[in-house]
Amino acid sequence: MKNWKYILLAVILFPLVGMVSSCSEESEEEGEFDNWQEKNEAFISQLAANPNYQKILTYTKDVTTTSNVSNSDFIYVEVLESGSGTETALFTDSVLYTYRGRLIPSKSYEKGYVFEETFLGDFDWSTAGMQKACVSWNPVQTSTGTVNSLFTQGFCTALQNMKKGDHWMVYIPYQLAYGETGSSSIPGYSTIIFEVAVADIWHPGEYRPIFK
Repeated sequence: MKNWKYILLAVILFPLVGMVSSCSEESEEEGEFDNWQEKNEAFISQLAANPNYQKILTYTKDVTTTSNVSNSDFIYVEVLESGSGTETALFTDSVLYTYRGRLIPSKSYEKGYVFEETFLGDFDWSTAGMQKACVSWNPVQTSTGTVNSLFTQGFCTALQNMKKGDHWMVYIPYQLAYGETGSSSIPGYSTIIFEVAVADIWHPGEYRPIFK
């Protein structure tokens, strides 16, 4: 009879053990942005070591001192499409463009959390909403009309190296993005990934072209 008591006790306690184990596993489960700085720095290190990505030094660095730079002083570019333009934008130029901004892949977002976008679905020149990028967000007509007042160092660096018709995937270290503190829906230490396409570039005093 004693054996039956032990068996009955085991039957009762076994599910409880499973529940405790499950709770323990859940408490140890990784959060969305745990070890976020380390993950983002490792992500950039992998890009820096990959010869398939073009490295562009931030515009805030003097090209004569390139021996004193680190991985975080560059943006990393995957050229998706090369345009027919021959000129890149200067600080005083305006740019008509569209973009989608993501974070690096995380627990809940396999492709990276999208924090802002001016086009939906796959990029297409005919449906990308170029005018929305200008009218709704108004990012290209700043009070000074200068490219370097748009978004972050990394994004400005990209725009100053893109020609009309270029479509790039741009990877920006957090040091050239929103830094250690982040911004609104962007946590600190975040690498920013921009899919960006430039429709046109024009100089101060020129009439803004209508994208077709």
